[in-house]
Amino acid sequence: MCFFVIVSPTISLKKRGIMETVASKWIFALVFSFLVTAYLVPIFISLAKRLHFLDEPDGKIKKQANPTPYLGGLAVYCGFMCGLALTIPLQNHLALLLVGSTLLLFIGLIDDVLVMTPYQKFFGQCLATLCFLKGGFFLKEHFFSTFWHLPISFLWIVSIINAFNLIDVMDGLASSVAIMAASAFFVIAYLFGQPQEMILLAALIGALVGFLWFNRPDAQIYLGDAGALFIGGILATVPFLLNWGTYTPYGYLAPIIILAIPLLELVTLIVVRSYKGIPFYNGSRDHFSCYLQDKGWGKRKVLGYVFCMSSILGVTAFFFVENAIQIAQIPLLAAPFLGVWGLMLFKAR
Repeated sequence: MCFFVIVSPTISLKKRGIMETVASKWIFALVFSFLVTAYLVPIFISLAKRLHFLDEPDGKIKKQANPTPYLGGLAVYCGFMCGLALTIPLQNHLALLLVGSTLLLFIGLIDDVLVMTPYQKFFGQCLATLCFLKGGFFLKEHFFSTFWHLPISFLWIVSIINAFNLIDVMDGLASSVAIMAASAFFVIAYLFGQPQEMILLAALIGALVGFLWFNRPDAQIYLGDAGALFIGGILATVPFLLNWGTYTPYGYLAPIIILAIPLLELVTLIVVRSYKGIPFYNGSRDHFSCYLQDKGWGKRKVLGYVFCMSSILGVTAFFFVENAIQIAQIPLLAAPFLGVWGLMLFKAR
């Protein structure tokens, strides 16, 4: 949440005035979604226990002491939707965003209950992604040929959805990464003077913070695939709402910086599992959080590490879209970040 303290000197007085007029709306969305989610989570914990809708420990990846309720993702979804319902008119493109994200939620719920095959799950993700593309959530920058806009956007959305599903293997991890990413997008939406996007992100942040209180170590409830897919879908499509070319022509690369941790998780798992001869969609303890815990790190220490690294990424993305960091400097900044990230994993192994 540290991104909220950054205020750009390039924001005009007129733009600041516009932001002040919508401040009450995004604050209301933030607080209301937080309260709704925090109220619903204990109810869903009790309901999941009664229905035996629990994540059972398996001694491999799932090493929690006791069976843990799912339905956390449903609580986040309800809080998010309630925050939006009272603050944003549902226009056509936003309606399709909510249709696609709702579809992802139900796909995840089905997978949590019945365990879908990877191909069935991927097919559902593709349907949701088509909803997003139909709503206009695709790359519109002229750097690429228009032929590649839809394929690249499709690949981006599916990748982020799966990245958040993969990163959700430790108490509080996926929700913490999502809070930091949504906070970075919120600050950039403020910088760009996009109040509707600020409200949407504030509702998401509020719902995630309300959930994280119960999901922090030792977690009382999990997101489940429903929550991970839903959150991934929202954060994959939000970048297509923002006017990235406001200050720099390469601003659309900023979401890659902001979401670098889940993307690194996705790429690393594909490489490591392929090297081991394991299908990349099969579960294993090759997640970075599992490596660090095997090294002896506590869950809170892992979350603190992720918080620090996410903060660095968010601040870097902010200065990049402000044109304070040039695109040629990004590789120079990425090298030490990747070096620290790789060193931690190497030492953990």
